[in-house]
Amino acid sequence: MRNRQRGLTLVELLVAISILGLVAVIGWRGLDSIARSRTVLTADLEQTRGMQLTFAQLQSDCAQLANAITLPNRAPLMAVANGLTLVRTVYADNQPTRLQVISYRVLDGKLTRHESVATRDLTQLDTFWLAAINDTEINPGLLLQTGVATMTMRIWMPGTIDWQPAAVVSQGAANAAAPTGLEVVLIPQGGTDGIRKIFLLGAV
Repeated sequence: MRNRQRGLTLVELLVAISILGLVAVIGWRGLDSIARSRTVLTADLEQTRGMQLTFAQLQSDCAQLANAITLPNRAPLMAVANGLTLVRTVYADNQPTRLQVISYRVLDGKLTRHESVATRDLTQLDTFWLAAINDTEINPGLLLQTGVATMTMRIWMPGTIDWQPAAVVSQGAANAAAPTGLEVVLIPQGGTDGIRKIFLLGAV
């Protein structure tokens, strides 16, 4: 007897093509979802990494906050909404101790850091301080992080039992006790939960 070979009918071929198409669509949607999730996760990780680097720089500045001996009759720190200005002590090998005004600002989603020239002249330092708090610095500053919605702060004052809003403490009186702790919260754009960090002031 002859061997009879049977091929695929048109209906069977269409069913097979439909099944392959369905599998392809499902696979493409899965890969697209994975790619989108990876993109979002990478962006979040980059933003978190940038904030951690910002906190590392801020920790260094806060640790070297000027004290009442090196900065007599002057406030070493002023914190307002989306803005922080402080005076830090600058140490360098074979150099006398100097003072420097540092300011952090959040504007249009960008967090920047400005620093003045280090000086031992308090009159010149006062000029740098006024330029910083009035945002009239010539130095454009260093961009630390993008995608930052707000920067909120609270300050711990000696003799208190709780954090105080920065707006309440503000610059304070010239002879007032210097704050000993600073709490900073950076909230990213499009988010509600921020990254919180607490710093000791003048720890060095």
